[in-house]
Amino acid sequence: MEAIWQATERYGLSSAPGALALVQDLLNTVSAGRPREADLLADVSLAQGWLDAARDAWTATTGRAVPEVRLEEEDVVRLRDVRRAVRDSMTPPGGSTERPGEDSPVPVLETATVALEFAADGTVTAAPRGGGSGYLVAMLLLALWQAQSDGERRRLKLCRNPRCSVAFYDRSRNNSGVWHDVRTCGNAANLRAFRARASTTGADRT
Repeated sequence: MEAIWQATERYGLSSAPGALALVQDLLNTVSAGRPREADLLADVSLAQGWLDAARDAWTATTGRAVPEVRLEEEDVVRLRDVRRAVRDSMTPPGGSTERPGEDSPVPVLETATVALEFAADGTVTAAPRGGGSGYLVAMLLLALWQAQSDGERRRLKLCRNPRCSVAFYDRSRNNSGVWHDVRTCGNAANLRAFRARASTTGADRT
């Protein structure tokens, strides 16, 4: 079965590899694009539709089935909070690329339950636990932790165009991408910058 990450594909983007695709898809439930797509976490019905599609995509991507999760209003609120927290962590205040120093306290925004399982062949795996949004948040945090451990997380980015800000996976060799699509967001940003410089130059001459 082909993995179809609904939220990501509606923006014409390819999905991140492995479990990180789930995080990318959550980030791309936001309303963006032209014309603007719907916020897939706007209400319980939309969120449930997104989650059901994401469960199928997860199984197709990882080969692991996910228990059915029925969302309530409080679950959707939590998912919106998690989405915002992850997006904020990818966009430091003021656009700075600096992170807090080792001595700076970093607030804990979310916790989730994960079990370590030891198999007969000697392998150790981590499995999400919990009910409702708790299980899904455990999946998301586990995917982020694994991507952080193998260095893949740094390739998951938000488009630098503030009118877009969709989440894309940077496959460039040196991880230098800043636009989800250079032809649209990149060219538009460069044109705005050129006009701003021209306006400033004209004002200086006056």
